[in-house]
Amino acid sequence: MFKETFDFYNSANLKSYNLDSTMRYQLSVVNRLEPFTKRHSENVANLVCRICEYLRCKRAFTIYATICAYLHDIGKLYIPKEVLSKPGKLTTEEYEIMKKHTTLGYEMCMKDINLRPYADGALYHHEALNGTGYPNGLTKKDIPYVAQIIRVADEYDAIVTKRQYTTHVNISETLKDLIKDARPENYMKTVALDMLKENYKHGKINPKILKSLFKVVIDDTYYEITGVMQYIDYLKDQVKRLEEIQKYDEKRLEATKEKEQAYYLEGMKILFDSGETVENYKQVLKEYLQAIVDRENHKQKLYDEIKIIKKLRV
Repeated sequence: MFKETFDFYNSANLKSYNLDSTMRYQLSVVNRLEPFTKRHSENVANLVCRICEYLRCKRAFTIYATICAYLHDIGKLYIPKEVLSKPGKLTTEEYEIMKKHTTLGYEMCMKDINLRPYADGALYHHEALNGTGYPNGLTKKDIPYVAQIIRVADEYDAIVTKRQYTTHVNISETLKDLIKDARPENYMKTVALDMLKENYKHGKINPKILKSLFKVVIDDTYYEITGVMQYIDYLKDQVKRLEEIQKYDEKRLEATKEKEQAYYLEGMKILFDSGETVENYKQVLKEYLQAIVDRENHKQKLYDEIKIIKKLRV
């Protein structure tokens, strides 16, 4: 039986840049990360590359931003495993240790001439436009644009991973949470008073970049729909085959001569797929028919999700 598979991120655009040859050394460094962080870095790079396209960034900047995104969490190489891989919520002390991955990553990049150009991604990707980020509490005017892009992609993938999304159904709820971070809020308790006047109009993340992320997510949702439709086509082919088997079976049961019964039985066996028998093919057919109904419903939910995303306002 054909196995339905779906990769949450559509990396077609990322591959079109042939980044492997451009950043072979940088990728070799990322490969030293533990699997979870490595996968996260790949996801963020994927998103950053495609966000840059919707922002109409120049090709050179897009490649630069993508490499920065691959390396943004490289400082986690130096975070103790018991903190980095802790399943539950970090304590205040552990969180302070985790936050050091930004400066550790920056220092690592600055010591390596091949990584030095991409140090901004490592250092600044947790800074917030309104000054509430870390490690330096910078505000919009001082945060490199590449880091602003990485921040949006990083936050999105972190939420997607935490909520264990395997489909884009209900993904609009995550985008709504990001909208909250893009809007100004009362952060008087966490930001010095002399900064309030300058930064009260800003949220944590850049709204323009977030809008571009919306477009990327819509693309990925269409990509998932395409996969669902291909699987539905496969299921329909299987139903057609099994219905042909059923016709042979009906004729076999109607036949009075043993030779005719054997003829129709042989026709059934030729059409059987692995694991199918005279005794179970009807149950398999029933399951395929139900699977088509389920996938059609899923496809509609994805189309509905796209409608919701298109109506979102930052």
